Amino acid sequence: MRGGSSIKQKDVAIFTRQLATMMKAGVPLLQAFDIVARGSTNPRMTKLLTDIRSDVETGTSLSAAFRKHPMHFDALYCNLVEAGEAGGILEALLDRLAMYQEKTIAIKSKIKSALMYPVAVIVVAFVVLTVIMIFVIPAFKEVFSSFGADLPAPTLFVIALSEFFVKWWWAIFSL
Repeated sequence: MRGGSSIKQKDVAIFTRQLATMMKAGVPLLQAFDIVARGSTNPRMTKLLTDIRSDVETGTSLSAAFRKHPMHFDALYCNLVEAGEAGGILEALLDRLAMYQEKTIAIKSKIKSALMYPVAVIVVAFVVLTVIMIFVIPAFKEVFSSFGADLPAPTLFVIALSEFFVKWWWAIFSL
């Protein structure tokens, strides 16, 4: 299906929360799928829910219907749904699954935002280092060569590294 964005983990978490809430309220499973599918803003999610509903309607267990879509429902999700079906506590397990997914999404979001600062620092440091190697060190090279003295090995290394940056700057930035 072409329309709509891909199904994200957040979409599955919202679906799980809505399904758990409806089942706690006593809404039959197939009707709950219809309501959630109509309320979804993502056409791909609507199609997924319609497919799962069709499978359940034809006699497939809910866990087996979920297993047909491993990209969206992992083994833990399917196994817990299967245990909930077998034990008659599907509503409670869906509620726990929704809570687990919401917490997982929140943790991933915190990790991403925590990594933004170090990544920004590394990018800025790389840009500054590149500017120094391409523009500043060649200017010092001219000053040092006018002295006529032998330069220490570390200085020669930095000058050689600078010459490499000047010659291959386009390759460095294409990485």
